[in-house]
Amino acid sequence: MFDHHRPAAVLFDRDGTLIRDVTHNGDPARVEPLPGAGAALSRLRRADVPVGVVINQSAVARGLLSPDEMDRVNSQVEAMLGPFDAWAICVHADGDGCTCRKPAPGLVIRAAAILDVSPRECLVVGEEGKDMETARAAGARGILVPTMLTRPEEIDAADEVATDLNDVADRVLSEPVLAGAGIRGAGLADWARAVGWNRW
Repeated sequence: MFDHHRPAAVLFDRDGTLIRDVTHNGDPARVEPLPGAGAALSRLRRADVPVGVVINQSAVARGLLSPDEMDRVNSQVEAMLGPFDAWAICVHADGDGCTCRKPAPGLVIRAAAILDVSPRECLVVGEEGKDMETARAAGARGILVPTMLTRPEEIDAADEVATDLNDVADRVLSEPVLAGAGIRGAGLADWARAVGWNRW
């Protein structure tokens, strides 16, 4: 079990966690934030907790979604929910043998590097068992926020389960801050955004 101090960053799955899950969506007009997502993110940002997104986008590798369409959707997510300090995206298919496709740990490791924190200091939030497997593989903490599509066995296997994103924010903001937290990576996320490291 994790010593529950405030995480150095909170990394969210996108579809089904922050926004409604629309299969292979390339249309920004179809982006719909889930209830409470904006409020929870605002609370974390006000407390200076970095927030990021870690997502699989295999539709790009399979030709079902172009990189430009993916970027337009992600830009709409930020327009509706505010800017994220890191985006880590896997555009590979299942058979590509990459180390970033969830449940592999690569996306969490990449996002942590952008934010100049240890993966072990990150919290991964998602609605699927593979999000929790990703957290474990990276040595990170995971919180499952189930939906109607989350399987019972995924809930049973999760180390932590929250009712919604505001419950996640409540937990994070009630936890003690480690000495020295909040000074690492100052300015790094902005620099990473400028050079594109937070997108791929």
